[in-house]
Amino acid sequence: MSIIDSPTDEPEERPNSQPYNSVTPPYPDKQNHLRQPQLKLDAPLRMVETAFLASAASLIWFINFYFPLGPVLRIFFPVPIALVYLRWGQRAAWMAAVTCGLLLSVLMGPVRSSLFVMPFGFMGVLLGATWHRRVPWIVSISLGAILGTVGVFFRLWLLSLLSGEDLWVYVINQVTDMIEWLFLRLGILSSPSVYTINLGAIALIIFNNFIYLFVVHLAAWLLLDRLGNPIPRPPRWVQVLMDYE
Repeated sequence: MSIIDSPTDEPEERPNSQPYNSVTPPYPDKQNHLRQPQLKLDAPLRMVETAFLASAASLIWFINFYFPLGPVLRIFFPVPIALVYLRWGQRAAWMAAVTCGLLLSVLMGPVRSSLFVMPFGFMGVLLGATWHRRVPWIVSISLGAILGTVGVFFRLWLLSLLSGEDLWVYVINQVTDMIEWLFLRLGILSSPSVYTINLGAIALIIFNNFIYLFVVHLAAWLLLDRLGNPIPRPPRWVQVLMDYE
């Protein structure tokens, strides 16, 4: 056989072979194996941060209960749980609230633990949800004030049940003195009715919770911005006032 008629030594084509410059990487299984440990790092970090912030919220309540420092620590009751929501989502925030309740039950008993969970544990989840969705301040403050008002009535009901006395009577007596003083200043000679007194007590509770939630928003706005988890911007007049100060 001559050299011309001899078959050429060409490499056999592989049916599944792909060029090296193809989009598909040559070792896909190896790259997926390298990416999986990076994704698994989020689970322990979420658990550690949730436990730490839940412990911080419980410690703030514990210190304020036995060593009250006025309204300073009270402002930060719902903030750690709201921060958990901003960083890790709804499920982690609920886990933080439950962890606070269990930890305070061990330290202080179930009654005092329930006084924190309702309303401040739920309030932390609520504020975290509204801040995560970038809801305006007026909406989040209003929802928080409603929840705080429900929490006040829950506290009065629970403590009245345990003490055997109607604590709402003490609230009514204080509101009655305030309304009588206001009627005297305005020159109104008639005495306030029972309906007016009850309505004034409810309005006073709602107003106090509204002011409290506004201060909580201010503290969270100044604190969480520095932690890298900002909340929605306040109204324009608040920004002007803070810049002026």
